[in-house]
Amino acid sequence: MREIVLDTETTGFEPEQGDRIVEIGGVELMGHVPTGRTFHVYINPERSMPQEAFQVHGLGDDFLRDKPKFAEIAQNFLTFVGDAKLVIHNASFDMKFLNAELRWLNLRQLPLDQAVDTLMMARQRFPGSPATLDALCRRFGIDNSSRTLHGALLDSEILAEVYLELIGGRQPDFGLSTATETTGPVETTWRPRPRPQPLPPRITPEEVAAHAAFVDKMGDDALWKKLA
Repeated sequence: MREIVLDTETTGFEPEQGDRIVEIGGVELMGHVPTGRTFHVYINPERSMPQEAFQVHGLGDDFLRDKPKFAEIAQNFLTFVGDAKLVIHNASFDMKFLNAELRWLNLRQLPLDQAVDTLMMARQRFPGSPATLDALCRRFGIDNSSRTLHGALLDSEILAEVYLELIGGRQPDFGLSTATETTGPVETTWRPRPRPQPLPPRITPEEVAAHAAFVDKMGDDALWKKLA
């Protein structure tokens, strides 16, 4: 199964109010494994960059002035994407911008059901917890120290790691497959393996002593002493 982990940077929040895409980054996965193939382009938005957006991604007018316009990269983008699933954090935002840009060029738009929204996945898996990309990196122990500013390709690479954790790590189908190519015996019931090194006790010596003193006060007929 081919998937593209995708991110965009823009001049603002609303394409219908004149905001445009300024960067697209994508990382290809095959069978949930990164292939090393990526798509990355900076785009001249044909308008000035608001200060609020510049503070988010650091892409200014001088940097973007000589970059290609969306019309020049649109077909290459569609070819790269093809019919792959698009893994996007807050998919409605990016899909809104991508389809607006494609619509203005009379090109085919991307079906909304082609997108997998990792923001929704995270909220369903961890209800009530922060679901930003940075928060998920902290939860899964993913290094995002290079993410000082938002960047479409870097964020796509980080999101690819987050996505693999959200679907169960790098072996999302472990224990769920109903068919196997192995010729040897198949263990159909999964059992947890013992830890190579036991976890340290969580009860402190002070807590053990306090519990023993409490039981002593209950007398020799205390149930705790009979079960000890």
